[in-house]
Amino acid sequence: KRYTEGGNHFNKYTPTFLSLSLGFISGTRATYGKCVFPFYYRDGLFHDCVKFKAKHKWCSLNGTYRGYWKYCSEEDFARCVFPFWYRHLIYWECTSDGDAFGKMWCSLTQNYNKDKVWKYCD
Repeated sequence: KRYTEGGNHFNKYTPTFLSLSLGFISGTRATYGKCVFPFYYRDGLFHDCVKFKAKHKWCSLNGTYRGYWKYCSEEDFARCVFPFWYRHLIYWECTSDGDAFGKMWCSLTQNYNKDKVWKYCD
């Protein structure tokens, strides 16, 4: 489904730039607004910035994506949640347990066993 705003056509599944007259984001990179995590986009639930049909990673400014978004800055990316529960242990720092290549990772929620949301540690 396509929407029209000020003569421009937008697809509801593609992030779009919003009109400054609406008081929201304008230009090639947003400078304000707070990412909402987790957020629903299409049929997924996301706990970190995503890169769908965009040059850079972006996030939704709503719990359910409604066209309001911004490019992620360093402080927007998901942070590890400590402590987190993985298998039968509680971790207070990044771990390599369970990673086939021995890379350090962490959970983005307190219960990895339930949510299965993670990222590699920096």
